[in-house]
Amino acid sequence: MSSILRLDHQTTYRYASLVNASYNEARMTPASTQAQVTLAQMTLEASLQVEPATDLYTYWDYFGTLVHCFDLQAPHDELTVHSSAVVETGLVQGTFPPAPSWDDLMSPALLDRHCEYLLPSPLTQPDETLAGLADEIRTSSPDPKAALSKVLEVIDERMAYQKGVTDTTTTASTALHLGRGVCQDYAHVAIALLRLTGIPARYASGYFHHHRNAGIGEVVIGESHAWIEAWLGDWIGMDPTNAVPVGSWHVLVGRGRDYRDVAPLRGIYSGGPSVAATTEVKIVLLGEGGS
Repeated sequence: MSSILRLDHQTTYRYASLVNASYNEARMTPASTQAQVTLAQMTLEASLQVEPATDLYTYWDYFGTLVHCFDLQAPHDELTVHSSAVVETGLVQGTFPPAPSWDDLMSPALLDRHCEYLLPSPLTQPDETLAGLADEIRTSSPDPKAALSKVLEVIDERMAYQKGVTDTTTTASTALHLGRGVCQDYAHVAIALLRLTGIPARYASGYFHHHRNAGIGEVVIGESHAWIEAWLGDWIGMDPTNAVPVGSWHVLVGRGRDYRDVAPLRGIYSGGPSVAATTEVKIVLLGEGGS
């Protein structure tokens, strides 16, 4: 089953006094991915607008995410970035490769190819609790596929979804200790555990159409979302927050080691402090098709 979705993502910063200059990077445009056996999508149209108006420069970052960068040299007390896109996304039929064994994951070629998704990153640094859980999962799992299932079970048992108790700087170990958090916390805990067991894992950022009963053309208020991809002979997408495989209602923007690699909007500026930041994401189902 495929879905055609329209996404509108707008973030506005308001400042207490005039900002003299700023430099910003936006990772808000959905990706087009190859049609393999895992999630594939095609961005049919996309635009990014900035107010105050300025020139945009684009590049693909190290992890393959499209980045729009821009600077503002005129004084301003408000900044708005609006991304709009239409994306066709869905699961592509195909034959999954055989699931690897623990010995397969220890091959020098695989360790070299996926080293960045095996080493701890700033937000997935392990502590004794994470290391102990990972050891239990590894020793009780006959193969990496079983370990992935157990990681998701552990997160479901130990984490509760709650906004406002964490932020984008919260580490996996802190989120697990709190036992609460949002999608990026679920993703960071899952990634930390998978890497500790020896399974390459990466962070995926994008959107999720959570209202399955919404009709075509109905506007659903959403937000940025995060999930994980684990290497089991191919990259397998799993959404630990919603306890579902990644499918046609997920829209990928970018991938990285953790949230810091794919933050939707970041920048530096000189001038007055930010007093308010608002973000609104609207998702509309435009149509569905067969797989």
